[in-house]
Amino acid sequence: MSLKRVLVGVIRSQEGTSDRAKDPKMKTRYYNLSRDKAWEEISSTLKKIPGYKVLHEVPSVGEITLEKRTSLGRTMDITVSVLSVGPVRSAVDMYSASRGSMGDLGANYRIILNLFSALDKKLAKYKVTQ
Repeated sequence: MSLKRVLVGVIRSQEGTSDRAKDPKMKTRYYNLSRDKAWEEISSTLKKIPGYKVLHEVPSVGEITLEKRTSLGRTMDITVSVLSVGPVRSAVDMYSASRGSMGDLGANYRIILNLFSALDKKLAKYKVTQ
């Protein structure tokens, strides 16, 4: 992780992915799966990752809310959104925010990268590269 990311993390305590993200690692991920199939795969994968607790799932909307507690006692709230882009294509976006007022030193950025790497391993054959 770059020094710039840590310095930005001194002030910011949230991070999110989008199509318009400047950092290529923080861009929306696309998979050649229907939303329902993607939902099943992503939901089961996220439940198996140690250190993360699934708080809430809404299959009709396509959102999963996770919680992660750090070793220093901070709590991060993560929202994973699974969206349908076409009949056999889905998009996944994430938003992570720390509870409290101080910055996170890039912890939310690392959490998103960690979750995306787990999903990319599980769904590698369906991943769309842009």
